[in-house]
Amino acid sequence: MKDIDSLFRSFIYAIKGFAWMVGHERNFRIHLVCLGYMTYFLCRFDFFVLSKIEAAILVIISALVIGGEMINTGIEKADDAFTREKKYEIKVSKDVAAGAVLVFAIASVIIGVLLLWQPAAFEALFNYYRENIGSLVLLILSLVVSLVLIFKF
Repeated sequence: MKDIDSLFRSFIYAIKGFAWMVGHERNFRIHLVCLGYMTYFLCRFDFFVLSKIEAAILVIISALVIGGEMINTGIEKADDAFTREKKYEIKVSKDVAAGAVLVFAIASVIIGVLLLWQPAAFEALFNYYRENIGSLVLLILSLVVSLVLIFKF
């Protein structure tokens, strides 16, 4: 029973870490909002055609961006706990970790463009929102709320 309790606690700690990221890291919220909109459009509309492999690639690269951001923050916080002095090695550690997230983010954009560049799908999406003004208004409002959550949370 002790092993199950330990396992349960480890999941609780992971959820707390994720929640902390949402509450404290702007870039993490940006990644989550982008992931949320991509997921919404892919699940809500059948305009975009993806194979299971392509969908899996999107999931993997999205997880790399989100996980990379979390690892980057962990490295930054550990470095800060070590010392507040300006040390070259700590600067390099933080810069390299941030650079890794940048690599993942750029790769995710490239992969997203390669897989989702489907002009017919974008035309269908445009036509949907042109014909459903209420949905367009809701989309715009969700974008405003997203921006507030990202920058004022």
